[in-house]
Amino acid sequence: MKAKHFIVVERPQLAAITKHPRVAFAEYERLLNSMQVTMQAIQQAYLGTRDRAVVVLEGWDAAGKGGIVRRLGWAMDPRSFKVYPIAAPLSHEAGKHYLQRFWEKLPDRGQIVVFDRSWYGRVLVERVEGFASKQEWKRGYEEINQFERMLVADGVRIVKCFLHITPAEQIRRFKDRLTNPLKRQGLGWPRTHADLQQPRLALRLLVQPLEWDHDQLLCGPDPKSWFYRPASKASASPPKSGTYVTCLFESWRSLALACDEKIARSMSQIGAGRFAA
Repeated sequence: MKAKHFIVVERPQLAAITKHPRVAFAEYERLLNSMQVTMQAIQQAYLGTRDRAVVVLEGWDAAGKGGIVRRLGWAMDPRSFKVYPIAAPLSHEAGKHYLQRFWEKLPDRGQIVVFDRSWYGRVLVERVEGFASKQEWKRGYEEINQFERMLVADGVRIVKCFLHITPAEQIRRFKDRLTNPLKRQGLGWPRTHADLQQPRLALRLLVQPLEWDHDQLLCGPDPKSWFYRPASKASASPPKSGTYVTCLFESWRSLALACDEKIARSMSQIGAGRFAA
């Protein structure tokens, strides 16, 4: 299946997703290497331009968002690649509009920024757990749409990925973290009693009517579309998600940037030995 098959064009029924494709290890390595090489070229193409890019990763706890971040980070120059893991707002952020802390983390010129969780928490976790009032989360749909429209109008490229795993797979991964300390470092590791309620939260979001029309959030084949990734088979998630990111970024920026004429002339002189030692 190709990345385009996972673009959300209508309200997704996550509870109805039964296909979680697995990728053989050799194919995984090939896809991952290809994706990372392409991301390096994309990052170089962004440098020295006014372009900026945002990658939004959403999904259940333990769905593999951290794995995607690590595999992107292995290939990227950290000087123009930033990652922001989003948790509960700090005390000085709680008194501000919830979008304020995201405005402050937007990329500078030539940068690519990844949000591990995002402003969609207002209409997901905050809504279901009661952290936002009904008036606040209902208003949140239009606020999010306006926020993203402003970013796109200002030249920011947005890629949004949602990683979906089944509740049973989420519980299995949580149990695996109990015996494997190396898997306790990310935000997917339950650190409080509230974190242990995530399987219950996932079930509520899957089966409970959420009373919203898919038109309330931006969907469809445009720069603000969602890409959903069935991620219960861990080996399939990073390469496919990364491939989708590279496909969209490539469509917005040519990777074959012309070299500055002055630099080209100087380099030719170096090659001809015209510079004194």
